[in-house]
Amino acid sequence: MFKKILIANRGEIALRVIRTCKEMGIKTVAIYSTADKDSLHVRFADEAVCIGPPPSSESYLDIAKVIAAAEITNADAIHPGYGFLSENAKFSRICEENGIKFIGASPEMIEGMGDKSSAKATMIEAGVPCIPGSKGLLKDLADAKKTAKKIKYPVMIKATAGGGGKGMRIVWSEDEMEEHWNSARQESKAAFGNDGMYMEKFIEEPRHIEIQIAGDKYGNACHLSERDCSIQRRHQKLVEETPSAFMTDKLRDKMGKAAVKAAKAVKYEGVGTVEFLVDKNRDFYFMEMNTRIQVEHTITEEVINYDLIKEQIKLAAGDKIEKEAYYPQMHAIQCRINAEDPFNDFRPSPGKITEYHQPGGHGVRIDTHCYAGYVIPPYYDSMIAKLITVAQTREEAIRKMERALEEYFIDGIKTTIPFHQKLMKDEKFRKGDFTTKFMETFEM
Repeated sequence: MFKKILIANRGEIALRVIRTCKEMGIKTVAIYSTADKDSLHVRFADEAVCIGPPPSSESYLDIAKVIAAAEITNADAIHPGYGFLSENAKFSRICEENGIKFIGASPEMIEGMGDKSSAKATMIEAGVPCIPGSKGLLKDLADAKKTAKKIKYPVMIKATAGGGGKGMRIVWSEDEMEEHWNSARQESKAAFGNDGMYMEKFIEEPRHIEIQIAGDKYGNACHLSERDCSIQRRHQKLVEETPSAFMTDKLRDKMGKAAVKAAKAVKYEGVGTVEFLVDKNRDFYFMEMNTRIQVEHTITEEVINYDLIKEQIKLAAGDKIEKEAYYPQMHAIQCRINAEDPFNDFRPSPGKITEYHQPGGHGVRIDTHCYAGYVIPPYYDSMIAKLITVAQTREEAIRKMERALEEYFIDGIKTTIPFHQKLMKDEKFRKGDFTTKFMETFEM
């Protein structure tokens, strides 16, 4: 087992990893930018190293500085959390070259699954259901039009290096293709330095359901059931829950087996997620594989009583997978609490938290790095906390969430708490009657 782990991240996920490491008897190193000097992850790590000024490119994304911090503190492993360098093949490779264990996927795995078109080709070969679309990258506009005609409109053109909704466009007819083709390529080039595009059939009335997986270096893999991530805005998740209200036992079994098949096909090592779109007929299609821990890993932990960060560390240290599948015993919901103004188009709201009171009680969990007096910097993602409730049934979990949101008080900044309060009272949400299009008609 590792003696000391450097956490190459910030905020709540860094604190989350530190907690598990302490329980495992592993020393921790926090890295931080000057903007994060007062963050709780810095305070609770055994050691902390400042690696640069606020911009991510000069701190958390600076590979040389992160490796240097690991070397001067004698860390024998690096946990990347999510975001930043967690799915950076170059970083994974450099860790390897420097004799530091990267607690995540191998460079080859990240490269294979990070490129959407090659990932899809791999899944088709493995027999995992995939959305009909182009065979690899589209050559040009003419190829895009020809492919769309073959798979039939509506279609979705996507950036092969994409993420966070960038470089994606829905095209409803051939008349719209040229405009969307050009704008998607320009956006992708600006965001990722790559304007490669591929195409898929656009799935109407979809659910976004992902399967948590884990794999070891001996070729074993398991799934840990599903999470429904359909409540999202501009492709950014807002609320996640498990089990999905849309799921059946038969579908869970089929999707779980498909996810394990996907993991074994690529010899997946570590903890990851296979993401699917599920249509109104409960037919499911592979979307992508995330080769890292997810923001919403918390709800899976709560319903199966399983520390996924601990499992991630153990797998990286060479442990074996013990079971083929885990199934939810409870119901859990997670609300992402962002420093955003839901009454003003979710505009970011950084600044000083003047008053802070978080809820508690049975079945309530909060992952956060915030406190009264903490200044939320404007340089990073706006998520400041994750509020999770767990209960015997979905109805009870929603009621518990309503109570917890009432107790959650953050002053000095705007947050998404009012949005979540309204969502929990929404009739369609309470019935489980929603798709990824839900937020297009939801009004504050």
